[in-house]
Amino acid sequence: MTGMTQSAMTRRFGIGLVALALAATACTSNDAETQGTTDSTADPVELSITPGEGGEEIAPNTPVRVNAENGTITDVKIDQVVPDEEGEDSEDADLYEMTGTLNEDGTEWVSDWNLRPGAEIVVTATGENEAGEEDEFAAEFTTLAATPGQSLELVSNFPSSGDTVGVGMPIVINFDLPVANKAQVENSMNVVAEQEISGAWNWVTDQMAVFRPEEYWDPYQQVSVDLNLAGVEASDGVYGVRNYQINFEIGRELIATMHVPDHEMVVEIDGEHERTIEVSNGAANRRFDTTTTGTHVLMERYEQLTMDSSTVGIPSDAPGSYLVDVQYAVRTSNSGEFVHEASYNSAIGSANTSNGCTNLRMDDARWFFDNTLMGDILDTTGTDREFEWDNGWGYWQKSWDEWMEGSVTETPQTTTYGTPGSVHGEDL
Repeated sequence: MTGMTQSAMTRRFGIGLVALALAATACTSNDAETQGTTDSTADPVELSITPGEGGEEIAPNTPVRVNAENGTITDVKIDQVVPDEEGEDSEDADLYEMTGTLNEDGTEWVSDWNLRPGAEIVVTATGENEAGEEDEFAAEFTTLAATPGQSLELVSNFPSSGDTVGVGMPIVINFDLPVANKAQVENSMNVVAEQEISGAWNWVTDQMAVFRPEEYWDPYQQVSVDLNLAGVEASDGVYGVRNYQINFEIGRELIATMHVPDHEMVVEIDGEHERTIEVSNGAANRRFDTTTTGTHVLMERYEQLTMDSSTVGIPSDAPGSYLVDVQYAVRTSNSGEFVHEASYNSAIGSANTSNGCTNLRMDDARWFFDNTLMGDILDTTGTDREFEWDNGWGYWQKSWDEWMEGSVTETPQTTTYGTPGSVHGEDL
Protein backbone atom coordinates (compact mmCIF):
# COMPACT_ATOMS: atom_id res chain seq x y z
CA MET A 1 0.00 0.00 0.00
CA THR A 2 1.48 3.31 -1.02
CA GLY A 3 0.55 6.73 0.30
CA MET A 4 1.29 10.01 -1.45
CA THR A 5 1.33 13.59 -0.27
CA GLN A 6 -0.92 16.47 -1.21
CA SER A 7 0.26 20.05 -1.64
CA ALA A 8 -0.87 22.49 1.04
CA MET A 9 0.03 25.73 2.74
CA THR A 10 3.46 25.75 4.35
CA ARG A 11 3.30 26.18 8.11
CA ARG A 12 5.66 28.89 9.34
CA PHE A 13 7.57 29.00 12.57
CA GLY A 14 10.63 30.54 14.22
CA ILE A 15 13.74 28.61 15.18
CA GLY A 16 15.23 29.86 18.43
CA LEU A 17 14.70 33.57 17.97
CA VAL A 18 12.31 35.55 15.74
CA ALA A 19 11.08 34.24 12.36
CA LEU A 20 10.13 36.62 9.57
CA ALA A 21 7.51 35.31 7.15
CA LEU A 22 8.51 35.72 3.53
CA ALA A 23 5.99 36.14 0.75
CA ALA A 24 6.73 35.40 -2.90
CA THR A 25 6.95 38.94 -4.27
CA ALA A 26 8.07 40.41 -7.58
CA CYS A 27 10.88 42.94 -7.31
CA THR A 28 11.71 45.56 -9.93
CA SER A 29 14.80 47.07 -8.29
CA ASN A 30 18.10 45.49 -9.33
CA ASP A 31 20.41 47.57 -7.17
CA ALA A 32 20.89 48.65 -3.58
CA GLU A 33 19.60 52.20 -3.98
CA THR A 34 17.12 53.44 -1.37
CA GLN A 35 13.53 54.38 -2.08
CA GLY A 36 13.57 57.89 -0.63
CA THR A 37 15.56 60.65 1.08
CA THR A 38 15.30 62.26 4.49
CA ASP A 39 16.43 65.35 6.34
CA SER A 40 17.30 63.31 9.42
CA THR A 41 20.78 63.56 10.91
CA ALA A 42 20.75 59.80 11.55
CA ASP A 43 22.93 57.74 9.22
CA PRO A 44 20.88 55.80 6.66
CA VAL A 45 20.58 52.05 7.20
CA GLU A 46 22.79 49.91 5.00
CA LEU A 47 21.84 46.30 4.16
CA SER A 48 24.08 43.71 2.53
CA ILE A 49 22.61 40.62 0.86
CA THR A 50 24.47 37.39 0.15
CA PRO A 51 24.55 35.74 -2.32
CA GLY A 52 25.03 39.05 -4.04
CA GLU A 53 23.71 40.74 -7.16
CA GLY A 54 24.37 38.89 -10.43
CA GLY A 55 25.55 35.58 -8.99
CA GLU A 56 25.09 32.57 -11.29
CA GLU A 57 24.67 28.86 -10.55
CA ILE A 58 24.74 29.44 -6.79
CA ALA A 59 24.49 26.13 -4.91
CA PRO A 60 20.82 25.88 -3.85
CA ASN A 61 21.80 24.83 -0.33
CA THR A 62 23.51 28.21 0.17
CA PRO A 63 21.81 30.24 2.93
CA VAL A 64 20.51 33.71 2.12
CA ARG A 65 21.93 36.23 4.61
CA VAL A 66 20.99 39.84 5.16
CA ASN A 67 23.14 42.04 7.43
CA ALA A 68 22.39 45.57 8.62
CA GLU A 69 24.59 48.53 9.57
CA ASN A 70 23.26 51.75 11.13
CA GLY A 71 19.89 50.14 11.84
CA THR A 72 17.85 46.96 11.85
CA ILE A 73 16.16 44.63 9.37
CA THR A 74 12.39 45.00 9.23
CA ASP A 75 11.42 42.71 6.34
CA VAL A 76 12.90 40.21 3.89
CA LYS A 77 11.10 38.77 0.89
CA ILE A 78 12.36 36.10 -1.49
CA ASP A 79 10.85 35.35 -4.89
CA GLN A 80 11.86 32.02 -6.48
CA VAL A 81 10.92 31.37 -10.10
CA VAL A 82 11.86 28.21 -11.98
CA PRO A 83 11.57 29.17 -15.68
CA ASP A 84 10.62 25.68 -16.88
CA GLU A 85 7.68 25.43 -14.47
CA GLU A 86 4.99 27.50 -16.10
CA GLY A 87 1.45 27.62 -14.79
CA GLU A 88 2.36 26.53 -11.27
CA ASP A 89 -0.80 26.70 -9.16
CA SER A 90 -1.04 28.86 -6.05
CA GLU A 91 -0.95 25.91 -3.67
CA ASP A 92 2.36 24.73 -5.10
CA ALA A 93 3.72 28.27 -4.98
CA ASP A 94 2.77 28.51 -1.32
CA LEU A 95 5.01 25.52 -0.56
CA TYR A 96 8.04 27.61 -1.52
CA GLU A 97 7.34 30.69 0.57
CA MET A 98 10.53 31.25 2.54
CA THR A 99 10.94 31.95 6.23
CA GLY A 100 14.01 33.16 8.04
CA THR A 101 15.43 33.76 11.50
CA LEU A 102 16.40 37.22 12.82
CA ASN A 103 18.97 37.62 15.56
CA GLU A 104 18.18 39.36 18.85
CA ASP A 105 19.38 42.82 17.87
CA GLY A 106 17.74 42.70 14.44
CA THR A 107 20.94 43.04 12.45
CA GLU A 108 21.26 39.60 10.84
CA TRP A 109 18.66 37.49 9.04
CA VAL A 110 19.30 33.95 7.74
CA SER A 111 16.95 31.87 5.60
CA ASP A 112 15.54 28.79 7.33
CA TRP A 113 15.41 26.59 4.24
CA ASN A 114 17.30 26.00 1.02
CA LEU A 115 16.57 27.54 -2.38
CA ARG A 116 14.93 25.92 -5.37
CA PRO A 117 17.42 24.46 -7.87
CA GLY A 118 17.49 26.09 -11.31
CA ALA A 119 15.61 29.15 -10.07
CA GLU A 120 15.81 32.88 -10.62
CA ILE A 121 16.00 34.37 -7.13
CA VAL A 122 15.08 37.93 -6.13
CA VAL A 123 15.80 38.99 -2.54
CA THR A 124 14.20 42.23 -1.35
CA ALA A 125 15.17 43.46 2.13
CA THR A 126 13.96 46.47 4.07
CA GLY A 127 15.84 48.15 6.90
CA GLU A 128 15.18 50.96 9.35
CA ASN A 129 17.65 53.42 10.86
CA GLU A 130 17.58 54.89 14.37
CA ALA A 131 15.22 57.64 13.23
CA GLY A 132 12.68 55.10 11.95
CA GLU A 133 13.35 55.80 8.29
CA GLU A 134 13.11 52.78 5.98
CA ASP A 135 15.20 51.94 2.93
CA GLU A 136 14.86 48.97 0.56
CA PHE A 137 17.64 46.92 -1.04
CA ALA A 138 17.57 44.10 -3.61
CA ALA A 139 19.75 41.41 -5.13
CA GLU A 140 19.10 38.98 -7.99
CA PHE A 141 20.95 35.73 -8.73
CA THR A 142 20.32 32.23 -10.09
CA THR A 143 20.75 28.80 -8.52
CA LEU A 144 22.36 25.69 -9.93
CA ALA A 145 19.89 23.30 -11.57
CA ALA A 146 19.57 19.71 -10.38
CA THR A 147 21.10 17.08 -12.65
CA PRO A 148 18.38 15.10 -14.49
CA GLY A 149 18.05 11.66 -12.97
CA GLN A 150 20.08 12.72 -9.93
CA SER A 151 17.54 14.58 -7.84
CA LEU A 152 16.03 13.51 -4.53
CA GLU A 153 12.33 12.66 -4.87
CA LEU A 154 9.66 11.41 -2.49
CA VAL A 155 8.49 7.90 -3.49
CA SER A 156 5.88 7.21 -0.80
CA ASN A 157 4.81 8.19 2.68
CA PHE A 158 2.64 6.91 5.52
CA PRO A 159 0.27 8.30 6.55
CA SER A 160 -1.14 10.18 3.57
CA SER A 161 -2.81 13.58 3.64
CA GLY A 162 -6.39 13.24 4.80
CA ASP A 163 -5.81 10.07 6.84
CA THR A 164 -7.10 9.63 10.37
CA VAL A 165 -4.72 7.40 12.30
CA GLY A 166 -4.12 5.92 15.73
CA VAL A 167 -1.93 7.31 18.51
CA GLY A 168 0.98 4.97 17.71
CA MET A 169 1.32 6.06 14.08
CA PRO A 170 4.89 6.63 12.87
CA ILE A 171 5.64 8.99 9.98
CA VAL A 172 7.37 6.95 7.27
CA ILE A 173 9.16 8.68 4.37
CA ASN A 174 10.63 6.72 1.45
CA PHE A 175 13.05 8.37 -1.00
CA ASP A 176 14.06 7.32 -4.51
CA LEU A 177 17.82 7.63 -3.90
CA PRO A 178 20.14 6.92 -0.95
CA VAL A 179 20.73 9.86 1.38
CA ALA A 180 24.30 10.49 2.51
CA ASN A 181 23.86 13.93 4.12
CA LYS A 182 21.29 12.66 6.58
CA ALA A 183 21.56 15.54 9.04
CA GLN A 184 20.60 18.17 6.45
CA VAL A 185 17.71 16.07 5.15
CA GLU A 186 16.57 15.23 8.68
CA ASN A 187 16.53 18.93 9.57
CA SER A 188 14.52 19.69 6.42
CA MET A 189 11.57 17.57 7.60
CA ASN A 190 9.55 19.51 10.15
CA VAL A 191 6.69 17.96 12.14
CA VAL A 192 4.07 20.33 13.61
CA ALA A 193 1.32 19.12 15.95
CA GLU A 194 -1.41 20.91 17.85
CA GLN A 195 -0.27 19.25 21.07
CA GLU A 196 3.43 19.73 21.75
CA ILE A 197 5.54 16.60 21.97
CA SER A 198 9.18 15.65 21.41
CA GLY A 199 10.06 13.29 18.60
CA ALA A 200 12.94 12.29 16.36
CA TRP A 201 13.73 10.84 12.95
CA ASN A 202 15.56 7.53 12.51
CA TRP A 203 17.06 6.17 9.29
CA VAL A 204 15.87 2.59 8.90
CA THR A 205 17.75 2.46 5.58
CA ASP A 206 19.58 5.06 3.49
CA GLN A 207 16.30 5.66 1.65
CA MET A 208 13.80 5.41 4.51
CA ALA A 209 13.37 7.89 7.38
CA VAL A 210 10.86 7.38 10.21
CA PHE A 211 9.62 9.92 12.77
CA ARG A 212 8.36 8.67 16.14
CA PRO A 213 7.32 10.78 19.12
CA GLU A 214 8.76 10.08 22.57
CA GLU A 215 5.34 8.88 23.73
CA TYR A 216 2.13 8.10 21.89
CA TRP A 217 0.49 11.06 20.19
CA ASP A 218 -2.26 12.80 22.13
CA PRO A 219 -5.58 11.87 20.51
CA TYR A 220 -7.88 14.24 18.63
CA GLN A 221 -5.40 16.61 17.00
CA GLN A 222 -4.06 17.70 13.62
CA VAL A 223 -0.48 17.01 12.52
CA SER A 224 1.43 18.47 9.55
CA VAL A 225 4.73 17.35 8.08
CA ASP A 226 6.59 19.97 6.05
CA LEU A 227 9.14 18.32 3.78
CA ASN A 228 11.31 21.27 2.75
CA LEU A 229 13.41 19.17 0.40
CA ALA A 230 13.95 21.67 -2.43
CA GLY A 231 17.65 22.55 -2.54
CA VAL A 232 18.83 20.15 0.16
CA GLU A 233 21.94 18.26 -0.93
CA ALA A 234 21.11 14.62 -0.19
CA SER A 235 24.49 13.42 -1.42
CA ASP A 236 27.29 14.88 -3.49
CA GLY A 237 25.62 16.85 -6.30
CA VAL A 238 22.16 15.34 -5.65
CA TYR A 239 19.59 17.99 -4.67
CA GLY A 240 15.95 17.84 -3.71
CA VAL A 241 13.76 19.65 -6.23
CA ARG A 242 10.31 19.78 -4.60
CA ASN A 243 8.67 20.60 -1.29
CA TYR A 244 5.75 18.59 0.06
CA GLN A 245 3.30 18.79 2.93
CA ILE A 246 1.38 15.95 4.59
CA ASN A 247 -1.65 16.77 6.75
CA PHE A 248 -3.33 14.06 8.84
CA GLU A 249 -5.38 13.65 11.99
CA ILE A 250 -4.79 11.66 15.18
CA GLY A 251 -8.10 10.03 16.10
CA ARG A 252 -9.29 8.49 19.35
CA GLU A 253 -6.87 6.39 21.42
CA LEU A 254 -7.37 2.66 20.84
CA ILE A 255 -5.10 0.23 22.70
CA ALA A 256 -5.59 -3.53 22.37
CA THR A 257 -3.75 -5.94 24.67
CA MET A 258 -3.23 -9.69 24.53
CA HIS A 259 -1.55 -12.06 26.96
CA VAL A 260 -1.22 -15.00 24.59
CA PRO A 261 -1.81 -17.81 27.14
CA ASP A 262 -5.18 -16.21 28.04
CA HIS A 263 -6.68 -16.64 24.54
CA GLU A 264 -8.32 -13.21 24.58
CA MET A 265 -7.78 -9.64 23.41
CA VAL A 266 -8.96 -6.66 25.47
CA VAL A 267 -9.72 -3.44 23.59
CA GLU A 268 -9.84 -0.04 25.31
CA ILE A 269 -10.87 3.22 23.64
CA ASP A 270 -9.87 6.47 25.34
CA GLY A 271 -9.02 4.52 28.47
CA GLU A 272 -12.42 2.78 28.74
CA HIS A 273 -13.06 -0.93 28.18
CA GLU A 274 -14.70 -1.42 24.79
CA ARG A 275 -14.64 -5.13 23.96
CA THR A 276 -13.12 -8.46 24.99
CA ILE A 277 -12.46 -10.76 22.03
CA GLU A 278 -11.66 -14.47 22.20
CA VAL A 279 -8.65 -15.38 20.05
CA SER A 280 -6.32 -18.15 19.05
CA ASN A 281 -2.66 -17.26 18.54
CA GLY A 282 0.43 -19.11 17.32
CA ALA A 283 0.88 -22.77 18.23
CA ALA A 284 4.56 -22.06 19.05
CA ASN A 285 5.80 -25.39 17.73
CA ARG A 286 8.68 -23.48 16.16
CA ARG A 287 9.84 -19.88 15.97
CA PHE A 288 7.87 -19.14 12.82
CA ASP A 289 4.47 -20.01 14.27
CA THR A 290 5.10 -18.21 17.58
CA THR A 291 3.16 -14.96 17.92
CA THR A 292 5.61 -12.12 18.62
CA THR A 293 5.67 -10.37 21.99
CA GLY A 294 5.86 -6.58 21.83
CA THR A 295 4.16 -3.36 20.80
CA HIS A 296 2.65 -3.70 17.33
CA VAL A 297 1.25 -0.86 15.25
CA LEU A 298 -1.69 -1.78 13.01
CA MET A 299 -0.74 -1.43 9.36
CA GLU A 300 -2.58 -2.21 6.12
CA ARG A 301 -5.89 -4.08 5.96
CA TYR A 302 -7.77 -6.34 3.54
CA GLU A 303 -11.42 -7.35 3.44
CA GLN A 304 -10.28 -10.57 1.75
CA LEU A 305 -6.77 -12.00 1.65
CA THR A 306 -5.15 -15.21 0.45
CA MET A 307 -2.54 -16.17 3.04
CA ASP A 308 0.27 -18.02 1.30
CA SER A 309 3.22 -19.35 3.31
CA SER A 310 5.48 -19.06 0.27
CA THR A 311 5.39 -15.25 0.62
CA VAL A 312 7.17 -15.57 3.99
CA GLY A 313 9.71 -18.19 2.95
CA ILE A 314 7.85 -21.49 3.44
CA PRO A 315 7.44 -23.30 0.08
CA SER A 316 4.16 -24.98 -0.70
CA ASP A 317 5.74 -28.47 -0.41
CA ALA A 318 7.46 -27.78 2.93
CA PRO A 319 6.20 -28.91 6.35
CA GLY A 320 3.94 -26.29 7.90
CA SER A 321 3.04 -24.66 4.56
CA TYR A 322 -0.41 -23.17 4.13
CA LEU A 323 -2.66 -21.54 1.55
CA VAL A 324 -5.91 -20.22 2.96
CA ASP A 325 -8.43 -17.48 2.15
CA VAL A 326 -9.44 -15.28 5.10
CA GLN A 327 -11.54 -12.17 5.64
CA TYR A 328 -11.01 -8.94 7.58
CA ALA A 329 -7.22 -9.15 7.83
CA VAL A 330 -5.22 -6.38 9.57
CA ARG A 331 -1.43 -6.56 9.30
CA THR A 332 0.67 -6.24 12.47
CA SER A 333 4.14 -7.11 11.12
CA ASN A 334 6.07 -7.63 7.91
CA SER A 335 6.84 -11.23 8.85
CA GLY A 336 3.28 -12.34 8.09
CA GLU A 337 1.34 -11.65 11.29
CA PHE A 338 -2.27 -10.49 10.90
CA VAL A 339 -5.34 -10.21 13.05
CA HIS A 340 -7.95 -11.94 10.89
CA GLU A 341 -11.10 -14.02 10.64
CA ALA A 342 -10.50 -17.76 10.96
CA SER A 343 -13.91 -19.42 11.09
CA TYR A 344 -12.19 -22.74 10.40
CA ASN A 345 -10.36 -22.61 13.76
CA SER A 346 -12.48 -24.33 16.42
CA ALA A 347 -9.88 -23.58 19.11
CA ILE A 348 -10.57 -19.83 19.27
CA GLY A 349 -10.88 -18.88 22.93
CA SER A 350 -9.44 -22.15 24.23
CA ALA A 351 -6.10 -22.97 22.58
CA ASN A 352 -3.34 -21.45 20.45
CA THR A 353 -3.22 -23.36 17.16
CA SER A 354 -2.49 -20.78 14.44
CA ASN A 355 0.59 -20.27 12.28
CA GLY A 356 1.41 -17.14 14.30
CA CYS A 357 -1.52 -14.90 13.37
CA THR A 358 -4.27 -13.86 15.75
CA ASN A 359 -7.41 -15.79 14.75
CA LEU A 360 -10.87 -14.34 15.45
CA ARG A 361 -14.44 -15.47 14.86
CA MET A 362 -16.25 -13.74 12.00
CA ASP A 363 -18.26 -11.20 14.03
CA ASP A 364 -15.25 -10.17 16.11
CA ALA A 365 -13.00 -9.96 13.06
CA ARG A 366 -15.49 -7.73 11.29
CA TRP A 367 -15.76 -5.48 14.37
CA PHE A 368 -11.98 -5.25 14.69
CA PHE A 369 -11.63 -4.44 11.00
CA ASP A 370 -14.34 -1.76 11.08
CA ASN A 371 -13.33 -0.10 14.36
CA THR A 372 -9.55 0.10 14.20
CA LEU A 373 -7.28 2.53 12.37
CA MET A 374 -3.85 2.36 10.86
CA GLY A 375 -1.61 3.42 13.75
CA ASP A 376 -3.64 1.81 16.55
CA ILE A 377 -1.69 -0.23 19.11
CA LEU A 378 -1.71 -3.98 19.80
CA ASP A 379 0.41 -4.87 22.84
CA THR A 380 1.19 -8.59 23.05
CA THR A 381 2.84 -10.50 25.91
CA GLY A 382 3.39 -14.09 26.97
CA THR A 383 5.61 -15.62 24.27
CA ASP A 384 9.35 -16.15 23.95
CA ARG A 385 9.60 -14.59 20.49
CA GLU A 386 10.42 -10.89 20.75
CA PHE A 387 8.98 -8.56 18.12
CA GLU A 388 11.85 -6.99 16.14
CA TRP A 389 11.88 -3.17 16.03
CA ASP A 390 12.28 -3.09 12.24
CA ASN A 391 9.71 -5.82 11.51
CA GLY A 392 6.98 -3.68 10.01
CA TRP A 393 6.32 -0.71 12.28
CA GLY A 394 7.82 -2.12 15.45
CA TYR A 395 9.40 1.22 16.30
CA TRP A 396 7.91 1.37 19.81
CA GLN A 397 10.06 -1.65 20.66
CA LYS A 398 12.93 0.79 21.14
CA SER A 399 13.13 2.86 24.30
CA TRP A 400 13.32 6.61 23.80
CA ASP A 401 17.07 6.58 24.54
CA GLU A 402 17.57 3.82 21.98
CA TRP A 403 15.47 5.69 19.44
CA MET A 404 17.52 8.86 19.95
CA GLU A 405 20.70 6.89 19.27
CA GLY A 406 19.36 6.32 15.75
CA SER A 407 18.88 10.04 15.10
CA VAL A 408 21.70 11.54 13.05
CA THR A 409 21.17 14.98 14.59
CA GLU A 410 21.01 13.43 18.10
CA THR A 411 18.58 16.21 19.00
CA PRO A 412 14.82 15.76 19.34
CA GLN A 413 12.39 17.90 17.40
CA THR A 414 9.64 19.64 19.30
CA THR A 415 6.41 19.70 17.35
CA THR A 416 5.81 23.39 18.06
CA TYR A 417 9.35 24.78 17.73
CA GLY A 418 10.69 23.08 14.65
CA THR A 419 13.76 21.22 13.50
CA PRO A 420 16.95 21.23 15.57
CA GLY A 421 19.67 22.30 13.13
CA SER A 422 20.80 23.72 9.82
CA VAL A 423 19.65 22.47 6.42
CA HIS A 424 22.38 24.32 4.53
CA GLY A 425 25.65 22.98 3.19
CA GLU A 426 28.71 23.03 5.36
CA ASP A 427 30.91 26.13 5.07
CA LEU A 428 28.33 27.94 2.93
